[in-house]
Amino acid sequence: MLESFNLFLFIIFSLLLSLMIDLIFGELPTKIHPVVIIGSIIDFSKRIFISFRNKLSGLLTTLLTCVISSVLLLIILYISSFNEIVYFIVFSIVLSSTFSIKMLISTAKSVEDDLLEDITKARKAVSYLVSRNTEELTEGFIVSATIESMSENITDSYVAPIFYLTLISIVLMILNINCYFVILLVPFIYRISNTLDAMLGYKSDDLIYIGYFPAKLDDILNYIPSRIAGLFVVISAFILKFNWKNSYYIMRRDARNCPSPNSGFTMASTAGALDIQLIKKHTYILGDNTDEINVNDISKAISLTKLTILLYTIFIFLILLIVKMII
Repeated sequence: MLESFNLFLFIIFSLLLSLMIDLIFGELPTKIHPVVIIGSIIDFSKRIFISFRNKLSGLLTTLLTCVISSVLLLIILYISSFNEIVYFIVFSIVLSSTFSIKMLISTAKSVEDDLLEDITKARKAVSYLVSRNTEELTEGFIVSATIESMSENITDSYVAPIFYLTLISIVLMILNINCYFVILLVPFIYRISNTLDAMLGYKSDDLIYIGYFPAKLDDILNYIPSRIAGLFVVISAFILKFNWKNSYYIMRRDARNCPSPNSGFTMASTAGALDIQLIKKHTYILGDNTDEINVNDISKAISLTKLTILLYTIFIFLILLIVKMII
């Protein structure tokens, strides 16, 4: 039944629908959210392999999580394949769970609103975004933490999963293989990797071994997308008449100041665009303190993030269209 789908149109319209689902409804309910289910599978796999106390435990945890999650995904798509429209809708819903635009923007906006109302409330809100102690943060550090969190997550909340969706779509279009499961599986695997890193990729005594492989895998998968995202922040800064030259300069100068090989590219380019410094004490300083950071910078950063995501989406559609025209 699914053979009647045109591969190119299926990719385009499923991506459009998934974007609409995320932008309108946001995250799926917790009980059925794929990332929550993946988290449960990671916990199950972790309990099996954490006692190994070597780096192989992380590899085995990753493999088992990917296998179980992929089988569940295949079952869901198979069940929904009795009808083309149902399959298309289910596919798009699952695809929407591999990225998170609405939450990315709304969480930053909520901190801004709280900060305008009560700094204590803002400290509480920002504590859910960052791992640092927020109980005594000043307004400037709250603003910095909020912008850091939002700009850093441009990559893994949207750019990276769509990058891998596009990559596998181009390969299948060139080979003329209508394998819709694989189109969804690739960004789904990226989301698994990202969740593994979030849950296990900490250098604590209990996670030092099992978290090694997930952390390295996440670094590898984000290497290209993070740099693409940084460049789109620069382009967006140009369109918004922010300091785009400084955005590019600071990205080149400061992106590697962060412990992560990837997170600094969007954070540094954002800091440069807004002429502010983003500071995590004892960890990194990004940008120059040209303008004193204040709550209004959150709105500017939100505008920059929105346009970055929009331009990247248009770019992806153009790339897919060009490939379709060539083949």
